[in-house]
Amino acid sequence: MSQATWLLIDILVPIVGGIILAVLPLYERKTREIVTMIFVVATSILTYWILLNPPSDFLVVGQITDELSIRLRVDGLSTAFAGLIAGLWPFACIFAFEYMTHEGREKTFFAFYTATYGVTLGIAFSANVFTLYLFYELLTLITLPLVIHSMNAASIRAGYTYIKYSIGGAAAAFVCFTALTFFGASEFVYGGNLSMEGTAGNRNFLLLMYVVGFFGFGVKAAIFPFQAWLPKASVAPTPVTALLHAVAVVKSGVFAVMRITYYSFGADYLRGSWAQWIVMIFALITILYGSTMGVKEQHIKRRLAYSTVSNLSYILFGVSLMSPWGLLGGLLHMIFHGIMKITLFFCAGAILYQTHKEYLDEIEGVGQKMPLVFGIFTIASLALTGVPPLNGFVSKWYLIIAAARNGQVLPGIGIGVLLISALLTTIYLLSIIIKAFFPVEGFQVAKLQGIKDPNWYMTLPLTIFTIAIIGFGVYSGPITSLFERIAMGR
Repeated sequence: MSQATWLLIDILVPIVGGIILAVLPLYERKTREIVTMIFVVATSILTYWILLNPPSDFLVVGQITDELSIRLRVDGLSTAFAGLIAGLWPFACIFAFEYMTHEGREKTFFAFYTATYGVTLGIAFSANVFTLYLFYELLTLITLPLVIHSMNAASIRAGYTYIKYSIGGAAAAFVCFTALTFFGASEFVYGGNLSMEGTAGNRNFLLLMYVVGFFGFGVKAAIFPFQAWLPKASVAPTPVTALLHAVAVVKSGVFAVMRITYYSFGADYLRGSWAQWIVMIFALITILYGSTMGVKEQHIKRRLAYSTVSNLSYILFGVSLMSPWGLLGGLLHMIFHGIMKITLFFCAGAILYQTHKEYLDEIEGVGQKMPLVFGIFTIASLALTGVPPLNGFVSKWYLIIAAARNGQVLPGIGIGVLLISALLTTIYLLSIIIKAFFPVEGFQVAKLQGIKDPNWYMTLPLTIFTIAIIGFGVYSGPITSLFERIAMGR
């Protein structure tokens, strides 16, 4: 067995685990939790072993036609994405064990939740655009049951919106994938596969295909004007929204855009073109839109969803700079935003679980009863705002440096957009904290009797994520050096 075969095994382990959870009569909660953790932890251990000992070759899983094959491989970009997935998923499951006791249908939930892990790893390990597209589509199908898990009217509507946008994005991504295949640029190679000389007379067509692919794959990254599905999906159980907004779905969107930009078309091919400026403009519009809507939104989870809309386009802005420094800033924010946002969503989930309160005007004084959760929420909020020495400052700093190094007008405007967004982020996150810790004069604390911090199932993941937020902020050198090598194609 070749070393590359472990890539397929790594993908199949959680998928098989999900099937077992769905088929076997595991109705005892403890038994189900043990089985889930065995598959999830085994997958994470195997993933990190693969990343530390990457196979030198690729694995051909299937040959569909001469041009289309399912291939798996590990390179720098897949290392970053797979590392994020493997680090967050086990703790997400621990949180979900407690949270889902009040949601019901836990057996079905954990079956799909576990299998989604494997499909997301398939995206990370894709060696060409066909494999990426295949797993990208599977991700839509396997996460739809999670979005509609509650099976009420709101979740069904959210699922319809999610699938409608996803199918539309997939159609656009398919057009881009077809063009790349036709021009022999489907394999992922740092620097891309296209050249000015080799595509003479077809460059504008290929630039159009890039824009189509950017928005197609960008649907899952909630790029404006295709962002509506993300706030609506916040009706799903919190472990699902955290999965959608921090780890699997939205990060798969930005990861796919990174792939086609730097590994298919190539930054050199795109830099300075009208296509670059179009995608950059829409990334900046999305940043401002998401931040503004976050200030207006009163529902806590939807407010965090709009925050995700904004921050995903921080990453896309870095990608659109078409430079190694832009890719570095985007990679850092992809990882750090994942940690910050899963922390914030889990805090919101813990609040909802303990208090059944969802709106800003309902949480007055709750911080005094849940000091650990709101303390962690405060740290994650400051990080997302960009306060040093937390991890959010590091990634935003590198994005600003990348834009400044570009030296052109639109990236300079982008720096101003990032600063305005930081101000709006401060408003929409700190207003929650102030409301929770500092109730109005005369507030009756007795009304909050019985409310307290949740048990260790929820507080352990939150504590681990908070340590990561602080740790990656004060000691970011190793991960920054690693990502710099990735961004330089080394």
